[in-house]
Amino acid sequence: MAESAPVPELVGSLDLLLQGREHPFVVRGLAAHWPLVRAGTQGRDAIFGYLKSHARDRNFVWSVGKEAGASIFYDAGMAVNFRMAKGRLETFLGDVAAAIDAGDGPLVYAGSIDIPQHFTNLGEESRLDLGARLPIESIWIGTATTVSAHNDFPDNVAVCAAGRRRFTLFPPDQFANLYLGPLDNTPAGRAVSMVDHDAPDFALHPGYREALEHSQVADLEPGDALFVPSGWYHRVEAREPFNVLVNYWWRESPHWMGEPQEALLHAILSVRDLPEAQRKVWREMFEHYVFSGGEAAARHLPEGTRGVLDPLSAQSAGRLRAFLMRSLSR
Repeated sequence: MAESAPVPELVGSLDLLLQGREHPFVVRGLAAHWPLVRAGTQGRDAIFGYLKSHARDRNFVWSVGKEAGASIFYDAGMAVNFRMAKGRLETFLGDVAAAIDAGDGPLVYAGSIDIPQHFTNLGEESRLDLGARLPIESIWIGTATTVSAHNDFPDNVAVCAAGRRRFTLFPPDQFANLYLGPLDNTPAGRAVSMVDHDAPDFALHPGYREALEHSQVADLEPGDALFVPSGWYHRVEAREPFNVLVNYWWRESPHWMGEPQEALLHAILSVRDLPEAQRKVWREMFEHYVFSGGEAAARHLPEGTRGVLDPLSAQSAGRLRAFLMRSLSR
C-alpha cells in the first residue's frame, strides 16, 4: 500500500502563508502559547478545569458510541453507530472521564461546538492571525475518535490543542476514488469514505490505490496547526485517550452565496433521473450558465435586464433564494 507524503511544513505569519494557498501546510507550535494548550500539557484535571471555568451555562450536544470502538461511522444497517446526548459541560466531561477510565469503551465526542456560544473568553485566549478573515470558531473535544475522509466547503485551519491528531488528506479530484457514502445520511454532516483505510479492500475499492498515491499525512502535536483548503478530503484520527482540537472555518466567497452541496442535491432531485437525452441538454445548459462563468449567456442582453445572469449581489442572491424557496415549497 502506498505511503502518504508528508504535508509540507511552513514558517511565518499565518495570514501571509494563507494568501493564495491551494494546498495543505502545517505550522508547528503556532498555538503553543495558548492557555488551553498549556493546560492540556498539565494533565486531564488541568484541562478539564480550564474548560469548565470558561463554559457558559447552557447545554452541549455530544456523540456516544453504541459499542466499543473509535470510529464515527455506520452500523451494518447503514444507521449511524452512535447516539446523541445533551447536557452541561460537566456532565459531558464526566462521560469522557468514565469512558477513558473504562479502557476499551465506546467513544464520547463533542464535535463542532461553536466557541462563542458555549464558552466565555476561550476564543479571546485562543486567537490566530487570520488577517481580515471572519471565521467560524469551533472546538472538538473527546476520546480517541476517527472520522472517515470527508470534505468541507470552507477553508479550514485546525489546531491540535490537546492530545495528538493525524490527518490524512486527499485532493478534491480524488473524490470518486474514496467511494463516498450517502449524501443524505451522513455520520458527520458530509459524505464520508466507505473504505476501511487501515485495511482497504482493493477488490471492492480498487480506485483507493490511486487515492493513496495522491494522499498526504500530517501528525499534529499540541500547538501545531494545519491548513485544509476548501474541498480537500481529510480523514481525522484523535489518537490519545483525551483530545481537543480548535478550528477556524471561513469562505473566500461572499456569505450570501449558496452552498454548492445544496445545488448538488437539488440537481439529483430534478436532473439526475431524467432520460439520457434530456440530461445531455441540461449538462450543456449547466456548462453554458454555470461552469463557464456565464459571460456568454448574458452578453447579448442589454445591461439592466440580465437579472441573475449578471454577477450576483447580496440583493439579487436574496431574491433568487426567495424564488427557489417558493418553488421548493409547492
